[in-house]
Amino acid sequence: MATGTALRRNLLAAFVEHPASAGESYGQHCRRALRVSWTLAAASMAALVHALVPAWCTTRASDAVFELHDDLQRVRASQETA
Repeated sequence: MATGTALRRNLLAAFVEHPASAGESYGQHCRRALRVSWTLAAASMAALVHALVPAWCTTRASDAVFELHDDLQRVRASQETA
């Protein structure tokens, strides 16, 4: 039984400790991670289109990366002041 309890504790830690270390609840962290994932997927597709037709999507991928960088820097700064 101790193994089952330890497993449950480890699973709980996986869903709670990291988001808490980022100053977020699980839901907040999940939403942010999904938004980053979606943005990167869209940027990846724009880069693919740009690779095939250089006149299309000329700055979409780099714009997305810069926007993500700025957003994540704001998050990090707010964590450091909290």
